[in-house]
Amino acid sequence: MMNISLAGLLGAIAGTVVAGVSYHLFIGVLEQRMREREQLQTAEERDSFDARMSLVRRVVLTVDLFLFAAVGYWIGSTVWD
Repeated sequence: MMNISLAGLLGAIAGTVVAGVSYHLFIGVLEQRMREREQLQTAEERDSFDARMSLVRRVVLTVDLFLFAAVGYWIGSTVWD
């Protein structure tokens, strides 16, 4: 049976908040750099870029959430237990 500690849960919540802030700060810079690199001329190219950017945003958010929540849980359960 899995034992979930309160300290670990609080650490995971804190990690999730850090993930949200990290995502917000990182994704704007990433999107700006990708737009500068791409030379978008036609509407099709812009639509294709927007679709790829949407996928990139979702992947970055998912990785951020899992990574920071796991690290937060680990730190919380290690330090405060």
